[in-house]
Parts: sequence; C-alpha cells; structure tokens
Amino acid sequence: MLKNFDADIAVIGYGPTGLISALTLAKEGASVIAFEHHKSIYPRARAVTVNDWTMRIFQTLGVAGAAKKSLEPQRALRWLTYDRKEVMRVEHPPSTLGADARFYNMYQPAMEAALRECGEGYDKLTVHYNKFVEKVEQDADGVTVTALDTQTGERTATRVRYVIGADGANSTVRQHLNIAMPGEIVPTRWIVIDCYTKRWWPDRDFLTFWTDKKHPVVDIMLSANKHRWEIPLEPGETEADYTTNEQVWPLLKALGHDENDIEIHQFAFYQHPVRYAERWREGRVFLAGDACHNTHPWAGSGMQNGMRDGYDLGWKLGRVLAGKLAPAWLDTYEIERRPVCVHYTNIAVTLGHVIKQIATPEEIAEMSQPQPGQVTPWEPPLNAPAQLWSGWFRGPFKDASIIGRMVPQPMVCDAEAMGQLDDRIGDGFVLMGDNVNPLDVLTAGEKKGWDALGARYVTVRARDAYTVTGADEIVDLDGAIPPWMRRYGVKVIAVRPDKFVAAADVSGLAVPDFPTEVPNLHVRLS
Repeated sequence: MLKNFDADIAVIGYGPTGLISALTLAKEGASVIAFEHHKSIYPRARAVTVNDWTMRIFQTLGVAGAAKKSLEPQRALRWLTYDRKEVMRVEHPPSTLGADARFYNMYQPAMEAALRECGEGYDKLTVHYNKFVEKVEQDADGVTVTALDTQTGERTATRVRYVIGADGANSTVRQHLNIAMPGEIVPTRWIVIDCYTKRWWPDRDFLTFWTDKKHPVVDIMLSANKHRWEIPLEPGETEADYTTNEQVWPLLKALGHDENDIEIHQFAFYQHPVRYAERWREGRVFLAGDACHNTHPWAGSGMQNGMRDGYDLGWKLGRVLAGKLAPAWLDTYEIERRPVCVHYTNIAVTLGHVIKQIATPEEIAEMSQPQPGQVTPWEPPLNAPAQLWSGWFRGPFKDASIIGRMVPQPMVCDAEAMGQLDDRIGDGFVLMGDNVNPLDVLTAGEKKGWDALGARYVTVRARDAYTVTGADEIVDLDGAIPPWMRRYGVKVIAVRPDKFVAAADVSGLAVPDFPTEVPNLHVRLS
C-alpha cells in the first residue's frame, strides 16, 4: 500500500545507473518515479564497453536483446609503442557467464536509448524529464523530493519511501546530504574524438593503447559505425586550441587517419578523477554510480560499476519493500559494492601506468602473468570473472575458495525445457548440489533458514545421467558447474539472487550473518 506516498522509490538521474536501478526495482514490483534533468540523452559517447557480468544483469532484467543491438564483441586489448612493439596483450577468453563474448564495444547513447525504451514497458515506472531536484528531505517514515520543472518553472513535492541518487559526479543529492567525496583529479585534459568510419583498416577491431610517456593514445572501435581516439593535450594547450574540426584533424592525421578513413562526428574534453564518497547511504537515501565513486577510464568499469550499483540496490530494496528480505539487507550495499569499485579502480590506475610507460615490471607482471601460489586457473585481472569480497557470505574469500564467486551460466535442461541456467532456476535463492540433493546435506536448522528466504533446492546432473522423476533437478548440458564446484572441493553451494555463491558445504551452509562494517581497502590515487 502506498498510503501517503506517491511511489516506493525516487530515482534521481536517469542515465545508465538510474536506468538499471529503475528497471530492477520495477521488475521487483516496486513503484518508481525517476527524475531526469534533461529529456534528451547526453550525446557524448562516454563509456565504450560492457562485459559479460553486465550482460548477465541485462539478461536478468529481460533487456539483453534490446541492449545487444548497440553492442559488438570486442576482439582483444593490446598495448603498442609507436614503433609497434607490443608491450602487453589481453586476449578475451569465452564467457563463462552465459554471454556470447567476454567484452563488447558499444556506443553509449544508443544503449541508453534502448534501455529507456525497455523502461516504458513498466506501468509502475514513471519518468519525469526536465526536472531538476532542488531538495531531498527525509524523516523517519520517508523522503520528500522537491523538483523544479525547468520548462514551466513549476515546483512539485513527491513523497517516497526511499531515494537513489544516481545524478552523476556533481550529484546534488550528495551535496544535500553533506557527504564529502575526497580524492584527486589528474590535471591532464584529454580530447575524446568520435568519428564515423568510411572504410576498414587493419586491426581496427583491436582496442589499442598506444603507450608513450608524452603522447599516449586510446584507439577503440565503437559500435554504430563509429571509432574513438582519446589524446592528452600538450602542456600549455587548452580546449580553446580545439574548437573546430579543422583544428582537430591534425591530431588524427598524425595517427595515420584522414578523410578517406573517417569523418569527425564530435569531440569533448575530460579529466580523470579517482574519488570516493565518504559514505554511500544516509538514512533512506542511497548514492550510486558516479555520485559516490569516480575512476580512471582504463578498465572500462566506470559506467558498469554504476549499473551494478543500481542492480544491487534494486533487487535488495525491491525485496525489502515486498517483505521478502529483512531491512538489514540494505546495510550490505556499500559493504559489498565499495570493494569491487576499489578493485577496478586499482586495475585502471595500473593500466594507466602501462599506457603512460611509467609502470614497473612488477605492475606489468601482475596484469599479464599469474602470481606465485595461485591454485585456480588464472586470468588477467581485467578478464577475471565477477567476484565479491565482502558482505552477506559465509566462508573465506581467497583464491582457493568458491565464496563470493559468480556461478557459471551454462545451457541446462530440466523436466520442462532447455535454456540458460538463470532462465531455468529463476532469480531467487538457490542451493545447488553436484550430483547430490542439497536437502540430503542440510541440517534441519540450516534448511529452516533457507526456507525462510524462499530458497529452491536443485540437484545438478551431468548430461549422461538420468534425472529423478518429480525431483527438482537440472542437467548441465555444457558440463560447466560440476567441474567448477570440484575445483574448489565443494558438493553443495548456496547461490544468491545476483548469482554469487554465499555459502558452501566446506565452510558451512547455515544462512550467512549480516556484515557490520565496510572493509578498509587501499585506493590507488596515482
């Protein structure tokens, strides 16, 4: 019931973070009002990539098909000097999460447009464009959002239970909450040039970082028939030196491209910040995306971390509002999300060192070679499958542990149909056994705890096995999950709605306790 409330949630900002927040909440059955300052989508292509973790979120929300129309699989990453010496390469292995690629290139405005269109299918999701949020005032029962219509000058007050501030790096919501966001902004300004392509050139589909202490360049194929170059301005240069296409062309021609290859579409200027809000929640108001964390662009994680924030908040808030989860779940948001953002920030900073030729041999080895003592199949940090390092989990977070890892997504078959794992097991809590029924392993007390969360108990069989008539069983047609579980020495795992392993038989299958504090993690600033 919405007595005395206009909606359950207000989402302030309707870019990628706000979109995923709103779509997730609407899917969970919550009523959502989104406020966006601008009706038109920001035309500059900022982010350039999404990976299979993000695609799995899209799949969960039913928007993967729409999003993929603006995506193209990414071939690989390479770091070249201007004499074409390869410093480092990161090849992309096949996805283990159910996507048809590990990484995709994209053109952000096209993807945002597709996601907005998906949002129009929810009756409980209302979007107010041309609305600037002036005040966010909360009390014990809810939050009042005061918004100014930038076209009519009219002010409205909207009453909701919770607010998600997804309004960008200069977040007015964060300012209303008086939350500081310390860090640094690298003084170098970069010109980001998006071009239409007229023809193909060799190795265009590599994401190439031209490494140089003075003139590093990012060279990347986008989707939608576009290509991008990111080039640092020289000392003494300013934006005033590049106001027309004619002034920009010499930068592109110096890289070997002229009017035969490309047509300039647009260009913009950016600096690279590394900043974190001191806290991501104040009572009934949450911060998400750039409103609470900014990172260097080199790991392709800025926009994606924001969308993952929105999904994390969405499924937790939605289920708390529906009475399916305890309110304590809301305290896990920053505890679980901040370490992931720090992890990708540190990867981005290290990659930036390689690009600028200031990386140490140890840093390059860390990015491109396994470290001593790693016992699981190793992948470079940028390619490594999704993982969480703190939060609502039981058991250790370490290399030889399955806890906090995202379960693979193979094709499976059950008594009804064949499909991808997530589509067959749903989006609730699931206990999965490797050729064993989890109910045969759980104690009565453990089962009671999982029953309270509405968990399913699923036996995973190999494709050459018989299933038991009437039992809750799936056949792993790709042979992905049992070998993965055996790698970590486990027979039964408990999987959360976001598909991360919360518990396993080797470390205890009791429902996890709630965490109490955010881990103190080191953020590399330069």
